[in-house]
Amino acid sequence: MNNRVTELLGIRYPIIQGGMQWVGRAELAAAVSNAGGLGTLGALTQPTPEALGLEIERCRALTDKPFGVNVTMLPTVNPPPYARIFEVIIEQGVRIVETAGNVPEQVFQQLRDAGIVILHKCTSVRHALAAEKRGVHVVSIDGFECAGHPGEEDVPGLVLIPAAVSALSVPVVASGGIADGRGMAAALALGAEGVNMGTRFVATQEAPVHAKVKQALLDARENDTRLIMRTLRNSSRVLLNPVSEEVLKLEGRSGGASFEVLRPLVNGQRGRAALESGDITNGVIWAGMVAGLIDDIPSCAELIERMMAQCRDRLAAAAAQVGA
Repeated sequence: MNNRVTELLGIRYPIIQGGMQWVGRAELAAAVSNAGGLGTLGALTQPTPEALGLEIERCRALTDKPFGVNVTMLPTVNPPPYARIFEVIIEQGVRIVETAGNVPEQVFQQLRDAGIVILHKCTSVRHALAAEKRGVHVVSIDGFECAGHPGEEDVPGLVLIPAAVSALSVPVVASGGIADGRGMAAALALGAEGVNMGTRFVATQEAPVHAKVKQALLDARENDTRLIMRTLRNSSRVLLNPVSEEVLKLEGRSGGASFEVLRPLVNGQRGRAALESGDITNGVIWAGMVAGLIDDIPSCAELIERMMAQCRDRLAAAAAQVGA
């Protein structure tokens, strides 16, 4: 494929792996990039900016193709050293950065001055317009179906994608609700110039998570995710398990629950432990509705080639139905 996204990123196919915390490591990012997509490292997966630098070097040893680094800037009890993280990214010569959250304008300027292509993830058109005004090169628009943080406006991709395409001049990447070539074909038909997938890439051979986590995604249906922390206006879509059920139970009490009450349940290190140990009952596991569309655990190369073939078939079939 050849469009603005593939040209900006220097990739063969406009398929981007989301920079998921604890999952976006070198082995997965390199596998996606080697397969023709864009692999992405999760900056906050690493304990220090210096460790991120080593992970970037490790990824370069596994692929000579472009890859990116995700930096998500959300309110936390102990904010990461963002300034140093961006310094390391620039020092390492990374050419693509995916940002999300409340990113200061000066950070965008710093990245642009370094010649870095910026993909910014948004959950609403108004935030996408603000990001475009600040000079991002690509907007990744994240629909209500997505894993992680879908925002608070609850607009699904079928509406959000074309709304963003109509409003923006920069290319739009569709994120959330996409697991195969059918979803990709739909996104392209709606005007997007690429897709971003997280949950689907967790269920691949190269994803650095326990086999039981991948099996849980295979077993899940489309209604086996839950939105937690809605009462705190920090909505998060996660897999249905005893931890997410307990969070919802606490949120449903009269008066709700403070973050301090929920914190032991939603703690990131606890979620990391669940991903690594395979104990899927003892931590929050991010997952999108597309879990209901996952029925195998292919390699990244198999997944991407299959997606492209299916996407082409679906677009051709749709065109045949419409006729000349």
